[in-house]
Amino acid sequence: MTDDARDLELWRFDGSNRSARVDQVAHEEPLEIQVDGAALAVLMRTPGDDEELVRGFLLTERIVRSPDQIVSLHHCTTVPDPEAEDNVVQVRLRDDVHLDLERLRRHTVASSSCGVCGKATIEYARRLTPPLHDQARVDVAVLYRLPERLRAAQSGFARTGGLHAAGLFSLHGELLVLREDVGRHNAVDKVIGALGARGVDPQTCCLMVSGRVSWELVQKSVAARLPLLAGVSAPTSLAVRAAAALGLTVIGFLRGETMNVYAGVERVRAAR
Repeated sequence: MTDDARDLELWRFDGSNRSARVDQVAHEEPLEIQVDGAALAVLMRTPGDDEELVRGFLLTERIVRSPDQIVSLHHCTTVPDPEAEDNVVQVRLRDDVHLDLERLRRHTVASSSCGVCGKATIEYARRLTPPLHDQARVDVAVLYRLPERLRAAQSGFARTGGLHAAGLFSLHGELLVLREDVGRHNAVDKVIGALGARGVDPQTCCLMVSGRVSWELVQKSVAARLPLLAGVSAPTSLAVRAAAALGLTVIGFLRGETMNVYAGVERVRAAR
């Protein structure tokens, strides 16, 4: 069974009106894959069907050549924190399968301790970069204009319909940088790279993306010291938790003159 949603409190902006609400967002948690006792990868996923996910990952990443090379696959049964329960899968392969783990291992967000969870992931991010503390403020009317300006500048999407976009805006709504890519995260990395190259103060900017807001985009925004992250679609549960812990403003469903503010509402000035 899939544990696919979480109830979260948010602030709903509709024109000049603001109201508190509770809504559901897609649930996101890390899943650590351990192979023969060694940590191999951490995947961000919606909990549920984890064994199928791991089998598919092992096959598509060519870690195994056939399903029969997997002897056993099960969740870790001993966890130090209730939040970590069901977030580590241990895999045992046939003795004749030899892996070069240093070549295969991806960047992991937690050690091989059966303790990986959203809380550990956020603490890891806090160790890498301090939470945001700034005086950035933006008028709600400025935010409402961003989606149209982003879309108007998406020349690649207009031609292909197949590219994500990330746009860096001033707090007054001026488009400073726009980049497109087939990968949502790549588009954000391109914008952040341009930000550094141009010497722009990140505290005077807002990042907007053409899709949903995930944990990785929150992490990238905070690392770049950007105070606001907005998307035309929804955030995930882990993205909202991380944003609140790291001091980032996260806005979802920014369309027309409506939006949801899931964290950091103090940076958004409502119309008087």
